Amino acid sequence: MDAKVTVVEFYDPECETCAAFSPIVKDLIREFDGKVRFVARYATFHKNARIAAIYTEAAGEQGKYWEMQAKLFEKQKEWGEVHGGGSQPVPVASPTLKFEQYAQELGLNVDQFRASAGDPKHAAKVDRDMADVRSLKVTRTPTFFVNGRLLARLNQQDLRTLIREELAK
Repeated sequence: MDAKVTVVEFYDPECETCAAFSPIVKDLIREFDGKVRFVARYATFHKNARIAAIYTEAAGEQGKYWEMQAKLFEKQKEWGEVHGGGSQPVPVASPTLKFEQYAQELGLNVDQFRASAGDPKHAAKVDRDMADVRSLKVTRTPTFFVNGRLLARLNQQDLRTLIREELAK
């Protein structure tokens, strides 16, 4: 898609703020449909985020990238590290079993999904995104860039304003 404006979001599938902000991103995608290109990139800061990103990419090979992203956000407490009253996170037994369960719930071919997740190209994509995270000095998620301009304050109105400013140029 040729668009005058590109919005790049660096997100972590295990980030609670990313999950909370996701409906806002979906609203903006609808609002600016056809005018703005939205690009999702990974900033895998949490323990299980890298494997979650790989499995999200694997779901994308069967046309269910956004559905898997939404499912992982919805079910974070089942597969992500849960921080209780103390500072130590509660470990999760096997997030991959959960991801395969979600794939089945989404109607994916689970054998194909599992094989795709093992393809090194998905890990390589996450690694490229993380190299960009380091070079751009991204330190929190979600982080947004609109035509290369960093969104200074994370809120819907500031993101919408930045998009509109870029569209007006």
